[in-house]
Amino acid sequence: MFKHILVPVDFTPKNRKALEITLQVAAQEKARVSLLHVVESIEDATFEEFRDFYTGLQKSADKKMAGLVAFCENRGVQVTDKIAFGNRVKEILNYASETGVDLIVMSSHKLHLDEPSRDWGTISYKIGILSQCPVLLVK
Repeated sequence: MFKHILVPVDFTPKNRKALEITLQVAAQEKARVSLLHVVESIEDATFEEFRDFYTGLQKSADKKMAGLVAFCENRGVQVTDKIAFGNRVKEILNYASETGVDLIVMSSHKLHLDEPSRDWGTISYKIGILSQCPVLLVK
């Protein structure tokens, strides 16, 4: 059913559960997995203005991503990774569209039932609404 699964990661512990579920699905479906980390860029500023800042973030992300890739490969799952710069929601949706992703698995948080509208601005909510493929939100 699913051949290409995307897992957007921010390198926080909450990603672990989403990644573990992804690996289970990928193993059953013989699907490949893509890990994507998006560094949010500063609006109305050029990359050159903050080159040193972004370079530091890239190096840190490369190290963390290598650990996640190794974790996936140790479970026998084919994995690719990418670090992108830009708006997180746009970059995730563009990557999914451009690479033929047919499932996005990402971490989410529990909604506050007394104020459900306060959570509508989250990345996971936006991806869930705007994605052209199924989205599995892991809480």
